[in-house]
Amino acid sequence: MNDAERRVWARLPHGTRESLAALSGSDLRTLLLDVARTRASRVSPADLLRRWREDRFVRPSPSDPRALAALEARMWSLLPTDVEGVELSPVAPLGTCAAVTPQSQDRIVSTVRTTEVVSDSTNALAVEAADRRLRQPESGEVHLAACHRMLRAQRFPAGFGSHFRLFALVSSARDTGSGATQARLLLRHLGYWRRVLPPEVRSELLYTTFDPVLRERVADTVAPAVEIVEQPDRKPGYYVGAAIRITAGDGEIGDGGFTTWTAQLMGNAKEICLTSCISTERLAAALSSSKPSGQKTRF
Repeated sequence: MNDAERRVWARLPHGTRESLAALSGSDLRTLLLDVARTRASRVSPADLLRRWREDRFVRPSPSDPRALAALEARMWSLLPTDVEGVELSPVAPLGTCAAVTPQSQDRIVSTVRTTEVVSDSTNALAVEAADRRLRQPESGEVHLAACHRMLRAQRFPAGFGSHFRLFALVSSARDTGSGATQARLLLRHLGYWRRVLPPEVRSELLYTTFDPVLRERVADTVAPAVEIVEQPDRKPGYYVGAAIRITAGDGEIGDGGFTTWTAQLMGNAKEICLTSCISTERLAAALSSSKPSGQKTRF
């Protein structure tokens, strides 16, 4: 336990932690809902307004929703017809990230109903992709896209909000060997992001390979078809095989790479999963800053 957790448990009667841990899931939810209802009944209008002003989780985004809507509409229009759009729920099952990645649950806003607010739409899309793949023949494949607002609990540097919109892609297919499946999926994702990035914005598609076989496929299959730049010093993190990074203007706007998520979810090590995403708010900001002062951005 951290210091804050020890402080809270020390204020409660001895044995409280063990008693709560012994409750069934439904009984614990009942208890937590009762506590939430009691606390909500004590909130005054003045308290509500104060929280609205001060709570970083609830403050509206400074982005222009009309500019975002226009940008995202263009992105949807450029999406290949065989990529299915998914309108995600605001919440996902508790552990959607922590079950398949080393991410701490402390970075995620958990609810009292065994769910969590979506903090990474690529994780949620990977669960949906695995569910669809299990209902397909092995030779099938799934390509999904979603545009969704994320909420994350960790503290961000000044200028970055706790919630933001991501346009995300997730593809899942069976590994056919020699890096062929990975190269094909990379071509699909990188080709799409190249079409999305406006020509008037200085941008780059960066890649890093962690596997020598895939490095050969990128060199002979991917690089001749899509303009990409190698970033050899990147660490893998939870990506395997290869990772990608997308920049526009003066900063990073997107990220992605191969993961083991659908393989874990399906219990099949041969399943390949490629995820990638960009922040539509950062892309809109980069596009806006590239225009002369006073000129409106058009998509």
